[in-house]
Amino acid sequence: MLFQAVHKTPIGELFLVSDEHILLAAGFRNFKDLFERMDPDDSSREVKSMKKIPIISDLVSDYFSGDLAALGGIKVRQPGADFSQDAWKAMRKIPAGKTWSYADLAERAGSANAVRAAGTACARNLIAPIVPCHRVIKTGGALGNYGYGLEVKEWLLRHEGALK
Repeated sequence: MLFQAVHKTPIGELFLVSDEHILLAAGFRNFKDLFERMDPDDSSREVKSMKKIPIISDLVSDYFSGDLAALGGIKVRQPGADFSQDAWKAMRKIPAGKTWSYADLAERAGSANAVRAAGTACARNLIAPIVPCHRVIKTGGALGNYGYGLEVKEWLLRHEGALK
C-alpha cells in the first residue's frame, strides 16, 4: 500500500507519495500529476491518505524550518533510464546553498557530453525538491527552467542561501 500526504510549505502545498519510508513522488502541483508520471506498477497500487507520512513528513518540515540537510535523509525511488538514475544520484550530492550547471551534472553523472540528457533528467525528476533539480542552473548563472515555476526555484535557492 502507498501513502499520500499534503505538506503545507511557505511556497504552497507539497504533494508526497511513498511506499512505506521510500518516497516515490513529490511535487508542488497535485497528486494526479504525480501518479501519471510514476511507474505504472506503483501508480496502480492501493493508496492511503494520511496527515503525515512517518519520517518523510518530519524531514520535509525540518528542511522548510531551516535544517537544509534534512532532505538527504529521505530514501527515494523513481523510474528512469540509467543516465537519469545517475543524474538523480548526482543531484542528491549537490550541497544546499550550492548550484551546479547542467554541464557539471552531466560530468558528475558519468557523461560530460550528455548536457541535454542532464536537462532532461531534471525535467523528468519526479521527486522535487528532495531530489534537488532546483540546484541545477545554466552555465553562466541563469536559473534555467523549473517544472513548478521559476518563483518556486528562486525561493528554494534563496532558502538554501544559493541566492541573495
